[in-house]
Amino acid sequence: MSGGVSEGAFGVKGGVASVTFRKLAPHRVIDATVRAGLEAIEWGGDVHVPPGNAAHARDMGRATRDAGLAVSSYGSYYVAGEGQEFAPVLDAAVALGAPVIRIWAGRRPSAESDAGYRSRVVCDVAATAALAHAEGVRIALELHGGTLTDELGSARNLLEEIAAPNAGTYWQPPVGASVEDALALLGALKPWLVHLHVFHWSPGTERRPLVEGRERWRRYLHAAAAPGVHVAMLEFVRDDSEDQFMQDAAVLKELIRDEMESGARQPHLP
Repeated sequence: MSGGVSEGAFGVKGGVASVTFRKLAPHRVIDATVRAGLEAIEWGGDVHVPPGNAAHARDMGRATRDAGLAVSSYGSYYVAGEGQEFAPVLDAAVALGAPVIRIWAGRRPSAESDAGYRSRVVCDVAATAALAHAEGVRIALELHGGTLTDELGSARNLLEEIAAPNAGTYWQPPVGASVEDALALLGALKPWLVHLHVFHWSPGTERRPLVEGRERWRRYLHAAAAPGVHVAMLEFVRDDSEDQFMQDAAVLKELIRDEMESGARQPHLP
């Protein structure tokens, strides 16, 4: 796919999920991203780039690239296993120039999902991955509560069962998890890692400035670094504030720069 984040490199790039600013018009999201000095946008499929309007998606992809930014992904709300139609989602992603489509692994917690429901989700994700592969697009699962990726064992088993070369997962620290538990989850899912959602919530779901989570995110980004480019995208800043977004973006850029400088000093095995 053209216009995406390049493969074959090594590192982490900074971006934003457009759902962070659902109330802003798309051109203002682009402007804020440029002013923040970030490099990529994941366009959300709920407000900014809804499926079913390929012309608008094409315009948004062009506007993003004209601003010097990459389209990292299409943040869809396609829920596998629920009988939704995938074709409009894929059409929007292709028109947008998104190399990745984020989807959801069902609508039930893993503990409440029987073998039949799990099989339905697996078959659906595998089918969407096959359709996406034909267009040069990857599929990535949202790592989220209330779905089959709500805990490590279920998420890993799901990815192994799907067994599609273009199917992977996002990662974000589970709400309330310790740093060590979050790192264990990241390490176990690293073979399938596509992108990261970056936020700092403490305690529970109270949104806090990213600077307060600077050291834990330093460890997370270091653990995520691998061949290929992962986009670490800010999501859901405190009070939906553009000022807070700018401050969080500055912290994220600093952490990425430190990680890239550290990585450049380390020998990489072939």
